Amino acid sequence: MLLPSIAVLVAANVLNNKVAPRLAPVTSAAATLALVAVARRSGASWRELGFEHARRGAVTGAVLASGVVAVYTAGVASPRTRPLFRDDRALSLSRAGVLEAALVQVPFGTVLLEEVGFRGALYGGLRRTHGTATATAVSSALFGLWHILPAIEMARANPRLGALTAGEAPGRLDTARVVAGSVVSTGVVGAFFCELRRRTGLLGPSMLHLSTNSLGYLFARLAARRGPGIRRTQRAGRA
Repeated sequence: MLLPSIAVLVAANVLNNKVAPRLAPVTSAAATLALVAVARRSGASWRELGFEHARRGAVTGAVLASGVVAVYTAGVASPRTRPLFRDDRALSLSRAGVLEAALVQVPFGTVLLEEVGFRGALYGGLRRTHGTATATAVSSALFGLWHILPAIEMARANPRLGALTAGEAPGRLDTARVVAGSVVSTGVVGAFFCELRRRTGLLGPSMLHLSTNSLGYLFARLAARRGPGIRRTQRAGRA
């Protein structure tokens, strides 16, 4: 099961990031179906794939999404953290483009495949045959590696956030360290999402994932409207 699943994920990753990003919702839907089919053929039930605990997942997801809104609002309000929300990918889009990204590309091009694929099919299949610890470790490690190509793009589009991920000052940004930092951090997030999925089914981590990514587009634009943040503070201090 593992090798066919990895092949599907690698193909989808390259297509979504390098070949046809605009077609990511279609590519991700096809890849998700393929991964579920592989897991089902290996003997995983729908419950083992994460389609359970709907009410608990909805409540937990709503609470976590509210937390994301609170954190983003506080982050944009503070001049010190506001630059972390600046992302040229979001700022270069029109209003229609932002809506497409937040309501189509993120839910169907990102969250669908990553949650049903990594925390559903891959995690469920591995957990059934190898146990929870192995399923969490393998799916989270692969989730971290999945973000190599997006991390390269992040380093270009948001240098300050990329520098934070890499543990480097913005002026000494090293793409290799950004990628390594992103792989490690998203792997840790993947482990947390696996535990959330174990307790709430797929709905809990999916709602958290969706709110984190989709609202990022909105708050990137809000941050730009409020000004450069820390740079303005520094100029005022020198005046």
